[in-house]
Amino acid sequence: MRPLTLSWPRRIVLAVLVGALAAAASHGQWFWKQDEAIYDAYVGSWEYTPDPRLLVVAIDDSSLQQLGQWPWPRSTHARLLDRLTAAGSQRVVLDLLLSEPDRQDSAQDAELAAAIRRNGHVVLPVLAAPSSGPRMAEELLPIPLIAANASMLGHSDVEVEADGVTRGLYLTAGIGSPHWPALGLALANTRGPLPGLIDTRPPHDAPYQWHRNHYVRVRFAGPPDRFPQVSYADVLNGDVAPEILHDRLVLVGMTASGITPRLLTPTTRERWMSGTEYQANVASMLLSGNVIGVLAPSWQAALSGLLVALCALGLTLPRAVASALLALPLALLSSFVLLRAGDLWFAPAAALTCMLAVICAWVLWRIGAWRRQANSDGLTGLGNRVRFEQTLQQEHDAGRRSGRPLTLVLIDVDHFKQHNDLHGHHAGDAVLRRIANEIRAHARRPRDMAARFGGDEFALVLPDTTSEGAVQVVEDLIAAVRGMHLSPGPQPHAQITLSVGLYTHIPDAGSEPRHYFEGADAALYRAKAAGRDGYATGDMETDNSA
Repeated sequence: MRPLTLSWPRRIVLAVLVGALAAAASHGQWFWKQDEAIYDAYVGSWEYTPDPRLLVVAIDDSSLQQLGQWPWPRSTHARLLDRLTAAGSQRVVLDLLLSEPDRQDSAQDAELAAAIRRNGHVVLPVLAAPSSGPRMAEELLPIPLIAANASMLGHSDVEVEADGVTRGLYLTAGIGSPHWPALGLALANTRGPLPGLIDTRPPHDAPYQWHRNHYVRVRFAGPPDRFPQVSYADVLNGDVAPEILHDRLVLVGMTASGITPRLLTPTTRERWMSGTEYQANVASMLLSGNVIGVLAPSWQAALSGLLVALCALGLTLPRAVASALLALPLALLSSFVLLRAGDLWFAPAAALTCMLAVICAWVLWRIGAWRRQANSDGLTGLGNRVRFEQTLQQEHDAGRRSGRPLTLVLIDVDHFKQHNDLHGHHAGDAVLRRIANEIRAHARRPRDMAARFGGDEFALVLPDTTSEGAVQVVEDLIAAVRGMHLSPGPQPHAQITLSVGLYTHIPDAGSEPRHYFEGADAALYRAKAAGRDGYATGDMETDNSA
């Protein structure tokens, strides 16, 4: 297939325009659902071995049956912490809401605070209370007595996408500024610069709002229940061997059905993940260096636009089919390679969709070009014999219905063989193109059709045209060609002129398209016999004065 016949500046402009559209679609996240579906397919089974130090102490259904209705006295949590302290646990996240004092027994708060102090490595959660009406957003911290003894506080804000799936989180968040680390980050206690997409907007533009920063996608170790887990009641009762708890990073939190937050993740849509195990995944991801970064919006848009621009440019080149076949998987492959090899997420749906649109537009254009080529003469661009016969049949049927006359004009180029023999085929082709342009110019109305049979034979189909009107058109055409001085040499016998035959008739039940051709051909023969450079009509009249 031939490339799109555009100059290079126009090709580049076309590529830039479609690339800009793709960049806008990417920046505006027009296809976020498709992006997330692709992301889930890429990471859903991308498992890894979690950090072996992590351990979940689950407040499960068994613990609720043994210890009674929730909430439990804070002294119970204090005894659990003492068990973990005695076993030599490295760090403990106590993922419990402790934002209000025990109003029935203040000694409970003091007992828990003392246990936290004895351990020395307890992380407590900070909850975000969103704004509601006149009420501003606020941070729900543990009560001062308990918070003062914690080694660190961390936010437990979980990012849930619009489709209800949890895929990422902000490693820092807080009211006024993102000053609290994520709970999983506080448990991992990793050092060095934080990964993630940084929000460069100043936080003081809304000092009483919940601000978040360092966005990352969570690399889940696998489906739910991937981390080792022991029952809260078993630890409290001493049924778990101390060596299992020794030097572990422990998360104490809810897993019991009915009272625990339930999260959907890309790893599975059939089983829910508890918030505690979610934080364990965050900690494991950070400890093992499996953080999935996200391209900045500007880079995301630029890469999408570049891929689509290259696709559009490729479709203007000779190997357009190969470009189309390579363009679509290129966006998906780029996204996959960046994710798997570089731990970087590039959302490809905008580029993929725009590539599909460009390729579909190209295919439609090519189909139209093929149709035009199938019905056009390759040298002159006029209709070919197939299109001529189709048009003559259509206009004959239309004239039969309307009762209007139909005229067929057959045209021969005089002395064309002599011209070819004298000046060569290249000069002959140039003459035919110039004559064809003149014939096309005389098919002035939308339904008029000019055609070339081959060689030096042309035709005009003139619907709703009387013999007088057709004669006027033919006389103008003969005069125009005669005045073109097509002969490149001084030889008078090589001057190019036209011989024309016309046939006009109102189509009726007894007529057929071949009758028009036979009538016009007979008139053309008479025009040639009369000395050429003129025309003859179907009623046996000739006129060489055109």
